[in-house]
Amino acid sequence: MASNGLFSTYSLCSDAAGVAGNILAIVLFVSPIPTFRRIIKNRSTEQFSGLPYIYSLLNCLICLWYGLPVVTPGIILVATVNSVGAIFQLAYIGIFITCAEKARKVKMLGLLLGVFALFIVIALVSIKLFDPPSRQLFVGYLSVASLISMFASPLFIINLVIKTKSVEYMPFYLSLSTFLMSLSFLAYGMFKHDPFISVPNGVGSVLGVVQLALYTYYSRFSNEESTEPLLVSYA
Repeated sequence: MASNGLFSTYSLCSDAAGVAGNILAIVLFVSPIPTFRRIIKNRSTEQFSGLPYIYSLLNCLICLWYGLPVVTPGIILVATVNSVGAIFQLAYIGIFITCAEKARKVKMLGLLLGVFALFIVIALVSIKLFDPPSRQLFVGYLSVASLISMFASPLFIINLVIKTKSVEYMPFYLSLSTFLMSLSFLAYGMFKHDPFISVPNGVGSVLGVVQLALYTYYSRFSNEESTEPLLVSYA
């Protein structure tokens, strides 16, 4: 009886961590909305790049596939958060393509088709060539590689803050949300005994601490905080 109660508490804590990660991830998914309002208003993509949203879509699709029961049973909250993320990224890419000039429109369409083609190849290879345990390893390593590559964005921002001694391009609420989301999924991965979730989000948590520390230090020298959203990686 006590064992069942302990298991129930453990399961509840695991689910709570996953749900918290989902909620915090949504905060990050909606962060580019001001940028896309500007794009829609001006009917121009100006100097904004669509590549971060392409990379983010691929990341969401790979992690979504990893979280599905056909690959990894018992971590459906990873699938839910990345399905929502994929929808947001598709919406952003659609707006970008609609408002971009012809050359950029063609390039973005090509990249979008490339993302879907690569994802289909990954899904087919994992289903056709790997049995369930090996399938989880195959897709898991791909998801970790994808997530860690997404950390290039925070590293760039950290470098920019140190060089400029300004937090203008590192909004506090995004840094805090990123840290809390990574921490939530780190806990979720540890509860699930899944290193493919805990390891990349552990890296994300460390980077989040670094960003918050830098913000605390350099905000003394800066009176402004950027209102432009930054793309960050998510579980």
